[in-house]
Amino acid sequence: MSSRTLPLIGVSLVMGLGAAWMADSWLSARLNASPDDHLRSVVVATAEIPFGQMVEAQQVTTMRMPMDTIPDDAFDSSDKAVGKIATFDILKGDIMRGARLSEHLGGSTLASLIATDKRAISVRVDDVVGVGGFLLPGNRVDVLATKTTNAGSNSAVSRTILENLRVLAVDQTAGTDKTQPVVVRAVTLEMTTAEAETLVTAQTEGKLQLTLRNPLNSEKKIAAVAPAAPVMAVATATVPKRVVQRSSNEGGGAITIIRGIETKVVNIR
Repeated sequence: MSSRTLPLIGVSLVMGLGAAWMADSWLSARLNASPDDHLRSVVVATAEIPFGQMVEAQQVTTMRMPMDTIPDDAFDSSDKAVGKIATFDILKGDIMRGARLSEHLGGSTLASLIATDKRAISVRVDDVVGVGGFLLPGNRVDVLATKTTNAGSNSAVSRTILENLRVLAVDQTAGTDKTQPVVVRAVTLEMTTAEAETLVTAQTEGKLQLTLRNPLNSEKKIAAVAPAAPVMAVATATVPKRVVQRSSNEGGGAITIIRGIETKVVNIR
């Protein structure tokens, strides 16, 4: 063995041990590093979730995203989203938000889709009223009412009585998995109590027609329906009548004025 071999072997061993130590230190630092403070766990959809459907565990997952890109009402755990009802169509990759989900507290899923300050009411329809079968849950519609103006005549007048109402269900279906037109017998709409009163009144007076709206158009042209004001009883006061009786005598006369229960005699000369 050459005299130079041993020093070279020693140098190689020292360099190898140094490299191994540096690699171990780097790995330990990476494994023990704290999570980035600018990232946060968020729940996203792994599949499309139609309107009115319950969120299932296989439809969501958790991933980390920058905090400034996450909505305030986003869920950070899959357990918080599973079991809720989608109140809007949720696409694959969408962040699961509280504003797009509703609690399911039992009963039908339709009840979970109704806003807390509104009610659901069903309207009987045919293939014409139901816009040729193209109405689906989640659509927006206006309601037109047609009323005969004169009894026994063919003259009638139509006007829009309600605008921008959300379709909750068609027949007994609250999902949007169908894309082909389907003739239905009833449409369930979401509205306030005052709007429901207006709808029921118009339904008894004439015919109803639904018109399908573009989902991007939320403009309303008619005034919001206000609750009917209570009829106030007006007390009427009895106004005392004024009765005048005239009597005559020698040298003049007298007038008797009766006002209520008061009597007054006025002499006339």
